[in-house]
Amino acid sequence: MKLNTLKIFSFVVFLSILSCKENKETEENTTSQTSEEKITKSVSEEKIDSVNQLAANQYLSMAKNLEESRYPKTFYPEINKFETSNSGWWTSGFYPGTLLYLYEETGEDSLKIEAERILTDLKSEESNTSTHDLGFMMFCSFGNANRIDPKPEYQEILMNSAKSLATRYNDTVKAIRSWDSASWNKAGEDDLVVIIDNMMNLELLFWATEHSGDSTYYDIAVNHANTTMENHFREDYSSYHEVIYDEATGDVKKQITNQGFADDSNWARGQAWGLYGYVVMYRATKDEKYLEMAKNIAEVVLNDPNMPEDKIPFWDFDTDKIPNDLKDSSAAAVMASALLELYEYTDDAEYFTVAEEMLESLSSPEYLADQDELGGFLLKHGVGNMPNKTEVDVPLTYGDYYFVEALKRYQEI
Repeated sequence: MKLNTLKIFSFVVFLSILSCKENKETEENTTSQTSEEKITKSVSEEKIDSVNQLAANQYLSMAKNLEESRYPKTFYPEINKFETSNSGWWTSGFYPGTLLYLYEETGEDSLKIEAERILTDLKSEESNTSTHDLGFMMFCSFGNANRIDPKPEYQEILMNSAKSLATRYNDTVKAIRSWDSASWNKAGEDDLVVIIDNMMNLELLFWATEHSGDSTYYDIAVNHANTTMENHFREDYSSYHEVIYDEATGDVKKQITNQGFADDSNWARGQAWGLYGYVVMYRATKDEKYLEMAKNIAEVVLNDPNMPEDKIPFWDFDTDKIPNDLKDSSAAAVMASALLELYEYTDDAEYFTVAEEMLESLSSPEYLADQDELGGFLLKHGVGNMPNKTEVDVPLTYGDYYFVEALKRYQEI
């Protein structure tokens, strides 16, 4: 009798455990389905494939107009003028980077061949210590080349580039010098200038530590990000464009703008650089403070009352001509790419939705070039430097790069 009772009790316990396990599995499956059902993509694979093919055709057409050792900057449609730069200009890495992204998406070998041609010329910038933009120049180009087809020569170039960038680090200020002191950026000989754009160059340093095992590069990136977090942002998490430090003491002397509407305004692409930069910081360190920072910056973008309905921001959120001012497609492209990665770390569907709306707008005739239009560029209505009246309402090579990157990230979600 006792044995039968024990058997019955054991069987009941077994059923209870089995039931709990089934309930847990059901709950996990439901949670998984809920997570997957948070978003429904509205941009079709066919649409993205069509845009990528257009982009490939455009960039191969552009390649025919490039002289040797020249890099596309912009195109002025009203005068049919194609503007290029040498390898030392800060945007030189975006052309090969875009070609490599498009090669991945379309499989067209001619895109990779053209990228490899220009990389041979760009290699010389690995020893350039006069610029903070080596992340843009070398990681968007050689970083992508090495990711797609790892080679020791690519890795050596990237390491040399990181070493060159590290020479601009000041351990008193604990930041990387952006521009050298000059009257045009309102800095004196004893000043150290840092612009928000510099957050975009830290990815190269993280790669260097991962590759070499030398934590020096990682530490520089973290210190720079912390200094920027402390001094570049207002209480509402909008960003100053330029901060001038006393090089000897590390004290903040000025918080101003060079490319924004006013010193206290919210320059759209600056906000995009900051957002993207702190998403990268979280990816590289997994430190929650950087994720929170990225979310706070994103909220500024998402909730600004001057954000247009099509989610392509005005070149500055606070100009005195809104709603009749120019929008900046390049800022939207950077924001979209950053928001998609931020969505993957947070599961906040709003980030995905806004990024998707940006991509829908950028893929529309209002912003996307037709075949054989704009000298081979993709996006219309970029604004480079409004106060200095350069590259205003034109295509921009970095706008194209982050647009193609954002489409790639969208597809992979």
